Amino acid sequence: MATNLLIYAALQVRRKDRLRAFLESMSDQSPVSAKLAISPMLGVEKRAISVIAVIAMLRMLGLFALLPVLSLYAAGLEGATPLLIGLAVGAYGLTQAGLQIPLGALSDKVGRVPVIVAGLAVFAIGSLVAMYSDTIHGVIAGRLLQGAGAISATLMALIADATRVEVRTRSMAFVGIGIGASFLIAMVVGPLLAANFGVRALFGLGVLVAIFAALLLLLLPKGIEKPQAREGRWDLRPALRADLLRLDFYIFLLHAILAASFVALPFLLSNSLALPVTSHWKLYGGALLVSLIGTVLLIVRDERQGKGGTIGVAVALILIGELLLTFAEISPASVFLALTLFFAGFNFLEAGLPARLSLLASEESRGASLGIFSSSQFLGAFVGGLTGGLFLSVSDPGDVFLVCVLLASLWVVLQGIAAFLSITRRN
Repeated sequence: MATNLLIYAALQVRRKDRLRAFLESMSDQSPVSAKLAISPMLGVEKRAISVIAVIAMLRMLGLFALLPVLSLYAAGLEGATPLLIGLAVGAYGLTQAGLQIPLGALSDKVGRVPVIVAGLAVFAIGSLVAMYSDTIHGVIAGRLLQGAGAISATLMALIADATRVEVRTRSMAFVGIGIGASFLIAMVVGPLLAANFGVRALFGLGVLVAIFAALLLLLLPKGIEKPQAREGRWDLRPALRADLLRLDFYIFLLHAILAASFVALPFLLSNSLALPVTSHWKLYGGALLVSLIGTVLLIVRDERQGKGGTIGVAVALILIGELLLTFAEISPASVFLALTLFFAGFNFLEAGLPARLSLLASEESRGASLGIFSSSQFLGAFVGGLTGGLFLSVSDPGDVFLVCVLLASLWVVLQGIAAFLSITRRN
């Protein structure tokens, strides 16, 4: 969503366990160590994080499950054109990008739960609109409404309300586990459900998960402090530093490439490989599982979260994957290899970029920085879907992948320049 990885979080927890053991071994030798010891989560914190993580997971599952199948479904709707198909895929990103920060600010005034409930209700209404629409314009309207339930920033703020500072990073990681799991599940469950019950069932799934997520709010522990009213206007200037904006642009590129690719991929699988929709999940699921090997290797290499050199390697994997889809002879093996490389790079970057941003942003600007980062992520999804549809309207899926090659190449160049400037400054 916008966006962490299961394995990434697991490795971070393992590192924290080793640090905890070290501190405990020092506890009798140093009076300072008691202050440094990693605080365990309280029962109420565990309960709050569990509820929030499941809510985030369910909501993103409702969005991710449509990604592998929506473009094929939209192609059969009245009034469909390739451009409008791309818009249907990425439309949710436009309203998500535009409403993350305003709804987060609104939750400061009226409370987190009312905004979350309202956002889930809007998401459910959008899902219903899309489910009962027989035209491409109706589906686009539904997708815009789905995105208007932009509660990611509010959920993160609720975590801050429900946890102490010393356990907040771990809390965010557990929510990331839920979102990462939803992506993995969606790549398999989405095509499976669509093949057996139709794509409309996936919009129905969005309604059900929204209702269930709203009911889960009843399980939140009592006594979560209401947010303090913010005095004055939000100051976004500290979040507009060049190094932070560079990461904002990176997440924009990542999700633009993802959305554009998934505008074209279903057509490639169905037309070029003659692969029935009922079998798409096998290719996606297999590639995701194998890609975890590459993702783990990237995480192990990344001594510091989001280190520039490893980011460059991950982007190169995405670039190679897109090059295979563009220029290699289309076969099940070549597409599987391309998807494996793509997912390996994507999964690492989805975890590494926000981790890097959280390290670089100052404490007082972290909320604003993450808000801009999330908006950039969803705006990338919108632009990617629109771009994919535009090029699909004048050519074939290969040209969409070529655009992704150009975007990934631009990213490689920018990362190379950033790495060179960093080395120059150190010397």
